[in-house]
This record gives sequence, C-alpha cells and structure tokens, in this order.
Amino acid sequence: MVTGQEITAPGLVLRQWRADDADAVYQACQDPDIQLWTRVPSPYEREHARYFVSELAPSAWANGTGAPFAVTDASTGELLGSCGLVSIEHQLASAEVGYWTAPWARGRGVAVGATRAVCRWAFESLDMRRVLWQAAVGNHASRLVALRAGFRLEGELRLADGNPLGGHAGWVGSLMPGDPVEVEVGGLTARRAKVFGGPQPALPAKGATLRRPDERDIDAMVAACSDPDAVRYTGVPDPYERGDAEEFACRLAPLSWARGAGAIFAIRDTADAWVGNIDVRISADDPLVGEVGFLVAPEARGRGYATAALRAVCEWAFADLGLARVKWRAQVGNVASRRVAEKAGFTMEGLLRGDIVQRGQRRDAWIAGLIPGDPL
Repeated sequence: MVTGQEITAPGLVLRQWRADDADAVYQACQDPDIQLWTRVPSPYEREHARYFVSELAPSAWANGTGAPFAVTDASTGELLGSCGLVSIEHQLASAEVGYWTAPWARGRGVAVGATRAVCRWAFESLDMRRVLWQAAVGNHASRLVALRAGFRLEGELRLADGNPLGGHAGWVGSLMPGDPVEVEVGGLTARRAKVFGGPQPALPAKGATLRRPDERDIDAMVAACSDPDAVRYTGVPDPYERGDAEEFACRLAPLSWARGAGAIFAIRDTADAWVGNIDVRISADDPLVGEVGFLVAPEARGRGYATAALRAVCEWAFADLGLARVKWRAQVGNVASRRVAEKAGFTMEGLLRGDIVQRGQRRDAWIAGLIPGDPL
C-alpha cells in the first residue's frame, strides 16, 4: 500500500483528491485537448468526475497501484491540474507518471513543476528506480513537459489503442534517480512544439494552395506517380497502386506532422484540384537543416505550380520552423526539378557522386541550398 501525503513545490501543493474537487475536474475535462490526449472519457460527464475523485483515485491509493494527486495553487487552493503515478510496479520499483493541466492554468509551468515534484517523491519516498513517461505521438505539449522535467526520450512504441493524430504510436521516456530534473529546453524545441502541436497549416502560393493530403487526392496521385518521369526520377513504388497513395496521404503525411519530422503538402490549384505534392523534412542530424522534395502531375507541369509551392514552403520553414538552411537534391538528369529549384532561388552547389539510391542503384545527384535572406 502506498501511503498518501502532501507534496509541495514552488507555488504548488499536491494533495489527494477530494469529493469537492468534482466540479473543477468536470470543468477542466471539457477541454478538447484533455479529451484528445488522455484516457478520460469523451464526452466527459459529471458522473465521470465524481467517480474519479470519489472512487478511482482513492482505490489506486488504497491498492498501491497508483498515486494520483490534485495539483493546486499554494496560495488560493484553486485546482490547477492533475499529476501523479498512474501505475506502480512494486516488484520492478518502476512507475509511470501522467498529468494534465486545466485550461485556465496553462502557460505557468504547472505541469513541469508538478512532474518534477512527483518524480522526486517517487524516488525518495517510494524507492522507485525508474519513472516512465508515455504520450501518443503528436502530443507535443506533454513531450515538452517531459523534456523540461529531465526525461530522456528513448523512442516510439506501437500502441494497442491509437490516437487520431499520432496513429498507433507513442513516445516513451524515462527518468532515473540522479538524473537532472530541471532541464533548460532550447527555444527552438519549444517553438516547434507549438507549431507541430497544432493543426498543419494551409499555405498560400501563387495560383495554388498547399494543405495536407487526404482521400480526395488519391486517384490523381495514382495517375501522377505512374508517370514514366516520376518512376525514373523519384523513389515512388513501381507499379504505383491505390494502396500506396492511401498509405502516403492518410498515414505517412499525418504521422510526419505528428512526429514533428516535417510537413507534407498537397498542391491544389484554384479549382481545388490536386496537381502535386511537396514536402520538407527536418534533418535528424542537424535540426536547423531541412530538405525539400516535390512532384507535379504531368498535365500540370510548366505552369509554375512547383516553383510557387517551393517558395511558399521555404518561407514557412524559415519563419515557423526556424530552419537555417533548406537543401534540394535531384538525380543528375532531372532537369525539370533543377529548373524549379533555380527559379525558387536555390544556389547550385555541386554534384554528389553516388548520393541517391534509386531502384536499388546508387546514382549521382545535384545539390543546391537556400538560406534565409536569399532572394526567392
């Protein structure tokens, strides 16, 4: 059995839940983000709040299976959020932390402060050897809290129950006794967490609009990716089938955004018809570098769609993602792609021998770069 107690942190008091917390819990859990990213019922009714504070939380304490705390303001007693150990494995001396912040208390560091306090308590009072953190891929706000609380992110897990944004994948991290729990997270990380934590934007481009691909684009994508030039110069499957387009538009595109790895856009003309795709991918080796790629339907080539889309994506990547460089590569011989890059302001930088693997063979590539301030 876990013995409940009160935890204090700067500006916060963490205590066990009480029956009179039900109204505040009900109000907090009307928040769409809490319903999206946590396991609270949706829609969230008053009986759910009453059951949580009066039965579920006390039972976890009594059985020693969890240690849920109400996070309150140290001065006023106002409920600010929830933080605690959602599971405890006593034999393994391992626990998992979980948290949410009420909408009216966000932006004040509540979750970070509470998480640091709960983890410290778990190590010192419960002799835990490890605290785990998990969140669905795409929950960038929770990820930022974990980073600031010292958790080391260790990868992704396949999940039995998925999430509309992150699919069936979750981030996982851990904190051990002795790990620093007050970690300064760079401004770029916080900036991108805000970008990728929201919906993917639609970007205006000359004569076109860029937005995330969806089911409406499938048929046009199948036709375009079966074109001989697409097969010759890109890595699209050959033959290209409907399932390939569905995988790209409905799984890979939203998952790339959810992971914060980059953005895939469909290029749509003024009649809202699909005319191509363009994407920017953040380098795993250098977070200030991105790489672009694009494909335009044969019937739409020569109309400036790719150039306009490339300019729009690069402007957005510099302004919102904070990239310091965007690079373009194409197989030597792909003159049409090179002309697009040059028209968009890229500076040709040379030839990379054997740089691209295409259809199982290594091929030479042209490379070019664009940096903030270059004329578009």
